[in-house]
Amino acid sequence: MKDGQLETFVPMTLRRRGVQRLVQHPVVEEREAHDSALIEGVGRAFHWQRLLDTGEMESGSAIARSEGLHQSVINELLRLTLLAPDIIEQLMAGRQPRRMSLIWFQRHPLPVDWEAQRAIVRGFEGPA
Repeated sequence: MKDGQLETFVPMTLRRRGVQRLVQHPVVEEREAHDSALIEGVGRAFHWQRLLDTGEMESGSAIARSEGLHQSVINELLRLTLLAPDIIEQLMAGRQPRRMSLIWFQRHPLPVDWEAQRAIVRGFEGPA
């Protein structure tokens, strides 16, 4: 924490191969159930948020143009930066509920309140 701001570290590296951006995940233990799409979404969201915070990009629309994506994708993923730190920690450790996915976050509203987010995560742990 610096200057009253929290910082989140997502252990991944973005590499370019031609015009495509690839995500390289760190080596993880096989026994954990990592959702790579969700982890990649969180990583991209924090990367884009940093671009906005530093002024390197002026808006989500500018990011969408540079990434070749629709601006709604950027906005949907940027909401992931609002996740409670302990929920992100669960994702990184592969301990998230099996039914919690990137598509769920893209299709449902995400409350800003961390306690409400934790209640949603607990709801995933119930019967399928």
